[in-house]
Amino acid sequence: MSMVPRLTDAQVLRLRLKAQRLDLPPSQIETDPALVVKALVGIQAQEAPAAALAIRARSHGLVAADVERARVQARTILRIWGPRGTLHLLASEDLGWLLPLFGPYFVARGERRRLELGLDESLCLSAMGTLQEILAEHGSLTRAEIVQRLAARGIRLEGQAVPHLLGRAALEGLICYGPDRATEPTYVLLDDWIGQERRGPPLPEAAAYVELSHRYLAAYGPARPQDQAAWSGLPLSKTRLAWGQLADELLEVTVAGAPAWLLKTSAAWLDELPAPEPNVRLLPRFDVYLLGYQDRDLAVPRQYAKRINAGGGILHPTVLVDGRSVGTWKIARKKNALEILVEPFEALAPQVRPGLEAEVLDLARFLGVQARLEIAAPAE
Repeated sequence: MSMVPRLTDAQVLRLRLKAQRLDLPPSQIETDPALVVKALVGIQAQEAPAAALAIRARSHGLVAADVERARVQARTILRIWGPRGTLHLLASEDLGWLLPLFGPYFVARGERRRLELGLDESLCLSAMGTLQEILAEHGSLTRAEIVQRLAARGIRLEGQAVPHLLGRAALEGLICYGPDRATEPTYVLLDDWIGQERRGPPLPEAAAYVELSHRYLAAYGPARPQDQAAWSGLPLSKTRLAWGQLADELLEVTVAGAPAWLLKTSAAWLDELPAPEPNVRLLPRFDVYLLGYQDRDLAVPRQYAKRINAGGGILHPTVLVDGRSVGTWKIARKKNALEILVEPFEALAPQVRPGLEAEVLDLARFLGVQARLEIAAPAE
């Protein structure tokens, strides 16, 4: 009987950094936003600028305009509801099997809240039918314009009823985000935006769960089925069944005293020696590295967890060193340059500073601005 490898925390973090495209050799780093999004099975995108910065951290040579070009001109990525029923960037070619997986489940899960907001089934169907007519006639519209035109046709929506209706329409495959108008996002008909042929082929539900699990493990392993269920928001029972179908492709390991799994194809990373210099990364708000697991104990020291997530679902930008959060950071707009203020939890080792400086330079390049690094004294 073969022994189950017991991984150290450092090994787990190194494997996850590589799976997340945060620690790969230059020859393996993507130069196409769609390939980054596809490799991670989506990028959290409730804040569009943060989603672009998440792509920056996992790519080479791209600038912010490249991400928007991929979304608006090439349309190889979409901003639409995905894992956990939340806004994500998804690869257009994955939509054919991802949307039928997420859509019906999260539409059903949201029924109670819609009813609380006055959105019964009859009203939802009527409003979505009218929404389709309005967008077919006018093209891209802002949320305010949609509300106005719905009201003009006798459908009056207020408050949270509006985003819940739009979210359902997106999960039903009716709409997605279109081009921004100044700083205001717009909505378009999904079929008009990318058409059926660019969505990629559909899959039977069981096959879709297997595909999702394989993609998840490639991007987040080592992990457990519970981690995937927490990341996706989908039922643990169906996730376990999918992992069973992948059993021959998985390597069992022990992580923090409990069983976990990774793809056998990723196991070769365990033989690589750690880099002599620390891996330093500036990750944005809501980064998927912190959203991919049931808990964040390996990546975020418990005593500082509230500095990353104080509640309300907000995940602050984090400074990673070798996969572990050592502080937060923020952008302050000064007259002639951006100031990247790093606020460490504890005093940083001297060898971390060159990595921070390199990240600030790359952040400035990506945004097309001047930027300088400031490191605050650790809070008492």
